[in-house]
Amino acid sequence: MTLFVEILVSVLIVVSALFLLVGSWGMIRMPDLMTRLHAPTKATTLGVGGALLASITYFSVFEGQFTAHELLISMFLFLTAPITAQFLAKAHMHRNLDPVRDVPRAGEHGWSTYEAPAPSEVADAGDRHH
Repeated sequence: MTLFVEILVSVLIVVSALFLLVGSWGMIRMPDLMTRLHAPTKATTLGVGGALLASITYFSVFEGQFTAHELLISMFLFLTAPITAQFLAKAHMHRNLDPVRDVPRAGEHGWSTYEAPAPSEVADAGDRHH
């Protein structure tokens, strides 16, 4: 029985390490923010979840004690990772960037969000509204 549990814990650790590696590699190699955001929120979350399952299995079998710490960490991780990813994606979209090319789009006045309008355009716009 203990050999089976040791193999199970080892497999969980190796699989979680592979997920963590893929998530980290994807975060470095992806071309823009939206695709870089996908890699750590999916693969890395599963990697940490696998390591926590290995910890739960090890300590409940070999130490004879069950603690809820790993379950609470898993719950916190699986709740906060998607919410954080959504906040980052919304902040990226509100920056007025093209999500595919990661370049500024032209604003409603013809300039991008990173270019200041010409002083004459600002003065003309102020005169029209008064």
